[in-house]
Amino acid sequence: MYLFISGAEIFVILVIVVMLFGADKLPEIARGLGKGMRQIKDATNDIKREIKNSAEKHDIDIDIANNVKKEINKVKDNIGDFTDPVSKVKDNILDDITGPIKRNK
Repeated sequence: MYLFISGAEIFVILVIVVMLFGADKLPEIARGLGKGMRQIKDATNDIKREIKNSAEKHDIDIDIANNVKKEINKVKDNIGDFTDPVSKVKDNILDDITGPIKRNK
């Protein structure tokens, strides 16, 4: 499955393309699509390169997302250090409260 399209759907699309344009035009259409995809890829790579160069020129950290993820994970770990003892105390209190109730049943 490619691009959320099954093999049968791709086959139907190919049959329609052959019926509309003819078998002799398929290589030309494929070349045009290939050129278009290459131009899009080159344009996106150029944009990425310009952003990276501009960020380096102005001393901007381009790995902000990775740094934010690291900080979030540190905070999660620190919160876990605080909440684990509280959870244990809560569990002990609940056991003490529900213990006599369970014994009476």
